Amino acid sequence: MDKLKLIECPRDAMQGLQDFVPTDTKAAYINEILSCGFDTVDFGSFVSPKAIPQLKDTSAVLSKLNISDTKLLAIVANERGAIDACEFDRIDYLGFPFSVSEEFQKRNTNSTIDESFKRVERIKEITDKHGKDMVLYLSMGLGNPYGEEWHPDIVTAWSKKLKDKLDIKIQAVSDTIGCGTPELVNSLFSTLIPSIGDVEFGAHLHALPENAKKMIKSSYSAGCRRFDVAIKGFGGCPMATDDLTGNMPTEKMLEWLNEHNISSGINERQFGIAMEKSLQVFP
Repeated sequence: MDKLKLIECPRDAMQGLQDFVPTDTKAAYINEILSCGFDTVDFGSFVSPKAIPQLKDTSAVLSKLNISDTKLLAIVANERGAIDACEFDRIDYLGFPFSVSEEFQKRNTNSTIDESFKRVERIKEITDKHGKDMVLYLSMGLGNPYGEEWHPDIVTAWSKKLKDKLDIKIQAVSDTIGCGTPELVNSLFSTLIPSIGDVEFGAHLHALPENAKKMIKSSYSAGCRRFDVAIKGFGGCPMATDDLTGNMPTEKMLEWLNEHNISSGINERQFGIAMEKSLQVFP
């Protein structure tokens, strides 16, 4: 069975905050997270500060992070961001939000789906050249709020094309606005995982706390072993809708794993410290 990977996402949690979080506060919080034992931490982004002003200090935050066995992931939206991110040896993964919704792709990266596919191709060339791995988020992977056509077959077709044409081997299905159901999550992963080989599929789920464990169970039982989480479910995508549905709460994920005697690999004492530290970051 594939190893369980938990990806803590303080970047996703912080990006929509209105008040700027000081660089030292960000770094201190992420350093506590780096001591917990997560496989990867999604810590920042190299995007236009006009689009995401909260993360304009990502480079400065990175310089203050402790050395850790935990890998670091940064989000990029274009080639310029990828080139900037690749200047840092500490960064292991570059993430790109690729939407199966035309409207959301325009909102999020100011490009069409076809333009974004070409952009992914160029970013992949950059990451390969610099020895980085690419993580592609299949945004709006579990539904579409804009009245556009949506079907699991559309998600599967894009996933297959991204693997076959561009060799994207890490793909995270992103619910984005929390419109997925446990049944749909199970059905999609049950289709994707066996049908597209040599791809590590992840779940980037935005869910209400009362629905979180059902979503985890449906993903895990379908074979998903990579989960994006955020302490207390903070965050959501500021480019999607005005009403944010929070990220998958890390503590709900850990509770579910403990209930099913599945090792998380997380130091629970240190995780408690990180939970307390989050109160200094989030209002």
